[in-house]
Amino acid sequence: MKKYTSENIRNVALISHGSAGKTSLTEALLFTSGTINRQGKIETGNTTTDYDPDEIKKQVTINVGLAPLEWDDTKINLLDTPGYFDFIGDVLGALRVADSVVTVVCAVSGVEVGTEKVWGYADDFGLPRLVVINKLDRENADYEGALEQLRNNFGYSVAPVQMPIGREADFQGVVDLIKQKALLFSEDGMKVKEADVPEDLVAQVQELREKLVETIAEADDVLLEKYLEGEGLSDDELNKGLRHGVLQGKIIPVLCCAATKNFGTQPLLDLIKRYLPNPLDQEDIKGYKPGGSEEVTRKLSEDQPLSAFVFKTLADPYVGRINYFRVYSGKIEPDSQIYNSTQDNMERFGQVFSMRGKNQIPMEEVVTGDIACVAKLQNTITGDTLSDRSDPILFPPLKFPEPVISFAVEPKTKGDEDKVSSGLARFLEEDPTFKLERKAETKQTVISGLGELHLDIIVNRLAQKFGVDVELSTPKVPYKETIKGQAKVEGKHKKQSGGRGQFGHVYIELEPADSGEGLVFENKIFGGAVPRQYVPAVEKGISEAMEEGVVAGYPVVDVAVRLVDGSYHTVDSSEMAFKVAGAQAFRKGMEQAGAVLLEPIMNVEVIVPEAFMGDIMGDLNSKRGRIQGMEPEGNLQKIRAQVPMSEMFRYSIDLRSMTQGRGFFAAEFSHYEVVPSQVAEQIIAAAEKEEEEEA
Repeated sequence: MKKYTSENIRNVALISHGSAGKTSLTEALLFTSGTINRQGKIETGNTTTDYDPDEIKKQVTINVGLAPLEWDDTKINLLDTPGYFDFIGDVLGALRVADSVVTVVCAVSGVEVGTEKVWGYADDFGLPRLVVINKLDRENADYEGALEQLRNNFGYSVAPVQMPIGREADFQGVVDLIKQKALLFSEDGMKVKEADVPEDLVAQVQELREKLVETIAEADDVLLEKYLEGEGLSDDELNKGLRHGVLQGKIIPVLCCAATKNFGTQPLLDLIKRYLPNPLDQEDIKGYKPGGSEEVTRKLSEDQPLSAFVFKTLADPYVGRINYFRVYSGKIEPDSQIYNSTQDNMERFGQVFSMRGKNQIPMEEVVTGDIACVAKLQNTITGDTLSDRSDPILFPPLKFPEPVISFAVEPKTKGDEDKVSSGLARFLEEDPTFKLERKAETKQTVISGLGELHLDIIVNRLAQKFGVDVELSTPKVPYKETIKGQAKVEGKHKKQSGGRGQFGHVYIELEPADSGEGLVFENKIFGGAVPRQYVPAVEKGISEAMEEGVVAGYPVVDVAVRLVDGSYHTVDSSEMAFKVAGAQAFRKGMEQAGAVLLEPIMNVEVIVPEAFMGDIMGDLNSKRGRIQGMEPEGNLQKIRAQVPMSEMFRYSIDLRSMTQGRGFFAAEFSHYEVVPSQVAEQIIAAAEKEEEEEA
């Protein structure tokens, strides 16, 4: 691949709902441009960007795929993104470094929920975009219906620049509404023949063109004045006005294609080059001085000090890390020392290269605005900033959604615990939406992610890359125990079997302590009934007894204990004897003071379209939730509630089902509450059964 200046680079992210055809379109664009000599298919598992075994098996995109191509003296870096929310982390990384977006909409399914979500993210990043209505060759394809949905969802800035010729299996070309010419595709899509507009479409073409001219004029004051004065606009003025409107986000062109047939890809590549921004069209980028809050503005130019952002990390047990990055200013050359502003250390860059799917393409340099990769950096991960040490800058990190589903994980083979830990730790490096935690309360390793498919892929990769199989289960709830009342009890440990015996004797009083206190121990002994040197042993015995309560064997919290009396033997008493006596007294006291089971309660915020409010509130009530309030959140509604943790483990699945994927939620720990008696009975029975099985 030859060298390109910043002006001749386009960084384009393809986004959509799953199965709208992003990967097939990427493949068709690579084929049309001559980058590959055969157009792969999803069904046969031979596409360029979906090369991961899990992607081939499940026929979905999991990782963002980089696919550079050359078209008419322009380098286009295509970023083929996942369509399922489980892998939204890669979508956000791609949108962060893209300069524009191509949104793919299926002509059969129309605008789906995934498209709505990623469109909102593109709005957050302020990215210019165009829309491709794909699969126009399919049965039940409905161009007019898809266009109407686009307008209803995203407004009338959505403007067709093409209309299809033929429907479903008869789809054979498009009408260019600016040129007012028909573009007819050869059987393989590689040749485009220009012809007159078919007579039966002339009236419709005239109507759509007039609307397009009006939309272009409204986006430019000079053109608008000329238009209102009744002067015609030339094709050149329309093209310039259209580009201006696209860059300003005032116009979103709509194109037509059938990716698997390779129909419509040549006009699409022409429009990407002509209308979408190059890296220098963007505003200067802002960051901060490392170690402070002083804002720094970096001009997008090769003459400026280096700044680059790492948006993707792949961890491979054989190759090591591969970091994907975009250069915002300056340039990067092979065999150079680069400063990592985030980690505050130097990294040695060896070879720099682009990736086309899994294939490396060596690069002599990475100029401002280009996207490239580097392998085997020691400390650099997703979200890090690379810069010039003499003039460093730190870009804000990517913000990712919090995990919504968790599973406990354990190896199928004993002794593989270290393999599991090291493998999962590698996945933490490449996937910021994946979380790993060792739960001390339940003695479980818990993995968390954005959906069942997300964690299923993690488990598959653990087996493929690190050779270890694991089992997933619902995490244990970290229940606790406490007391509701008061008690005064005796604990006596006496053992005499010839020679020195054991003797410890105490009286203790128990009562509830404030939440979060744990054990509050107080020595109220007067007159030496229990010698001072044995008091710490009594406290230690009680503390150890609190590790397993009397209700269901869960840790005890928030208990105040007073040591009020006791006795000792001058020969047989010992620290161990008083420790045992203290533990015995505490267990007896727990039973007499009304021991109860506590469960963790979560603060939950659910954000959904208003149409689903009733279903969501009813479902939360069925989960023993308490509604705390409701308030508008943009066009959506936010429901605040408190719900037991035990009811929330699979809530992400329930919510997606109830809201057709349009709802999302966040949850965080709030406090502990007493478990209702009927629920407590089930928990106690489960604990007894588990104890029997272990025995």
